[in-house]
Amino acid sequence: MTPRAWAFVLVAAVAAYLVLAGARGIALITSGDAVPVALGIAVLVIPFIGAWVVWREISFGHAMQRMGRQLAAEGDLPVDDFARMPSGRLVREDAERFFAAESARVEARPDDWRSWYRLGLAYDAGRDRRRAREAMRHALRLFEAR
Repeated sequence: MTPRAWAFVLVAAVAAYLVLAGARGIALITSGDAVPVALGIAVLVIPFIGAWVVWREISFGHAMQRMGRQLAAEGDLPVDDFARMPSGRLVREDAERFFAAESARVEARPDDWRSWYRLGLAYDAGRDRRRAREAMRHALRLFEAR
């Protein structure tokens, strides 16, 4: 299944959960007792937090695709000619070489969203997902500020 299909499945699941939880929350609130009313409010609030998280992730993914398409159109995406292990992960030396090149690029052009996007790809290739997302978020801020 493609990532886009998974996103649609996730959105549908959250929507169904919102409907079901909403009905339960309203039933609890209309009971009139203090504890069920408090639980009903929680049952109504928590799904909306979940929906916000899903929306935020889908928006982030869409922005990354938009930026990636622009880099591809400019011919500035890194060429994936790295050696890989049987699992598909990059060989450590290639991941380190990729990261070093992209780190140098960010140091040379710290205000360029392209540099940060590519650094995010390098972090991701090295399996550092937290720093990859940080670099990509920084790239997005720079991209939107231009």
